[in-house]
Amino acid sequence: MSKITPYLWFDNQAEEAAAFYVSLFENSAITSVERYTEAGPGPAGSAMIVNFTLDGREYMALNGGPEFRFNESFSLYVNCRDQAEVDRLWDKLIADGGEPSQCGWLKDRWGLSWQIIPQALPELLGGPDKERAVRVMQAMFKMQKIEVAALENA
Repeated sequence: MSKITPYLWFDNQAEEAAAFYVSLFENSAITSVERYTEAGPGPAGSAMIVNFTLDGREYMALNGGPEFRFNESFSLYVNCRDQAEVDRLWDKLIADGGEPSQCGWLKDRWGLSWQIIPQALPELLGGPDKERAVRVMQAMFKMQKIEVAALENA
């Protein structure tokens, strides 16, 4: 295990969420599931802690109950190769109750925030043409899902 590992608190959906997340990314897997015993506090046999990797990075998820909820102060940033990857991940992550937001941000059905960002965006914003960078930024502010073609046309 890495020295520092993101630890995600779910009500009771950690195993379901981890299985969904690993289905989206290559080099991903659930690596172990620790289950509650008769001692509780969760139902005996239900997942307590789910260890998983997303694209080789380790994560832990806890079924800790409804006391705490995700918010936008923590998000997972996904550096996407191209528009096709942006479209695929965006559509899957907002399906079944997720919510699109602005500028490439969304919440999945469990409330976890994601930034689905094409590699082209930081390249266009960081290029030598400062006026173009302003136009790209202004175009991005009008978007929910990032559209590379619209950024390139800005």
